[in-house]
Amino acid sequence: MARLLRSATWRLFPWRGYCSQKAKGELCRDFVEALKAVVGGSHVSTAAVVREQHGRDESVHRCEPPDAVVWPQNVEQVSRLAALCYRQGVPIIPFGTGTGLEGGVCAVQGGVCVNLTHMDRILELNQEDFSVVVEPGVTRKALNAHLRDSGLWFPVDPGADASLCGMAATGASGTNAVRYGTMRDNVLNLEVVLPDGRLLHTAGRGRHFRKSAAGYNLTGLFVGSEGTLGLITATTLRLHPAPEATVAATCAFPSVQAAVDSTVHILQAAVPVARIEFLDEVMMDACNRYSKLNCLVAPTLFLEFHGSQQALEEQLQRTEEIVQQNGASDFSWAKEAEERSRLWTARHNAWYAALAMRPGCKGYSTDVCVPLSRLSEIVVQTKEDLKASGLTGSIVGHVGDGNFHCILLVNPDDAEELGRVKAFAEQLGRRALALHGTCTGEHGIGMGKRQLLREEVGAVGVETMRQLKAVLDPQGLMNPGKVL
Repeated sequence: MARLLRSATWRLFPWRGYCSQKAKGELCRDFVEALKAVVGGSHVSTAAVVREQHGRDESVHRCEPPDAVVWPQNVEQVSRLAALCYRQGVPIIPFGTGTGLEGGVCAVQGGVCVNLTHMDRILELNQEDFSVVVEPGVTRKALNAHLRDSGLWFPVDPGADASLCGMAATGASGTNAVRYGTMRDNVLNLEVVLPDGRLLHTAGRGRHFRKSAAGYNLTGLFVGSEGTLGLITATTLRLHPAPEATVAATCAFPSVQAAVDSTVHILQAAVPVARIEFLDEVMMDACNRYSKLNCLVAPTLFLEFHGSQQALEEQLQRTEEIVQQNGASDFSWAKEAEERSRLWTARHNAWYAALAMRPGCKGYSTDVCVPLSRLSEIVVQTKEDLKASGLTGSIVGHVGDGNFHCILLVNPDDAEELGRVKAFAEQLGRRALALHGTCTGEHGIGMGKRQLLREEVGAVGVETMRQLKAVLDPQGLMNPGKVL
């Protein structure tokens, strides 16, 4: 009965009040004026070009523009905006930097896009407690620039200069996760505006403890919720000591199997590697061209080590022994900051290097993650499938976590090719599930993986998620069409 009532509520009241007589894209004048009364006229736009900019991310999903875009300046305005939209039954779509890869900002039912980038203050730094509180407009690069002289840093690095609250919302990770964990491991507290405008502090106002056994883990509920449960207006993050010394290394392998096997062997040997990234020969060729590298065109590992000078020497020696046993060649170190930056900039630009392989096309990135014991099996099989598919693509991944991406290039106007790409991605997702993995390691479910989520967590899991969603968002207004 509860399910029927909830379903009926979502269907009966998708638009009410100011917008009851308007179609998507046509918010009535009174409602727009009400938005302006909250944030000021200069911070509201209904211009088509602005709406289109906010209706897409970097994914292959087509643009779904909101009906209006607003730029709140503080949490009080966010709360008032949410309450206004909630009363009138208007969908709410949070927006950070727009660097997502799963269509998370697409306004599939129209509504109001809340762009949080003007809220860009670092609110509190607790050096002795290794924590910091930031607003949603603060990006990871901006935070680390602020921390430069503190001896601390925030290591979660998805590549793009994403907003930190957006990274929390999507459960992001990246190249450093093998040592420092993902956003789920590094978020201590969240300030969240709920759909009806109420303000929630998931671990209690102002708290930034290292651990707790107090009640349900509300912070964990909102990390990875993809904007479907509320608007994150501040996050308290765990910081880490900046390493005394850093060394990067690259090594090429005769096969994909050898490179992936080396990854597993390095981790089994308890080498505390900070980064270990895999790039297949197609991606290495693309990175050489795009980032002006001169690496061997072969399956390659990019590695990084953090620690004291003595510890680094031991780590490098042990790693070189392991990779040579797997046939590695061209093992080279990069100790200088400039050279390390050049390597990791090339790795972070791998998405754009792949896009440059086929100008005018869009990228579709898979995001599976499997137990390390099954990593070699799935990567080798995916490489074979990619060659047989006739699609243009490459493989790159955070293999230290068992997570890798197959970046496929597609003409979005070619329905047949787009269908083949989606079929390939679904097949890969199901193969990961069959190997006891997940369909998404870090990008999230968004619009495209909802069926795979059902297969991954089962009917009871999905129904439990729906019940949680219904409690927090009974009208289904927060970022509709995503996750569930």
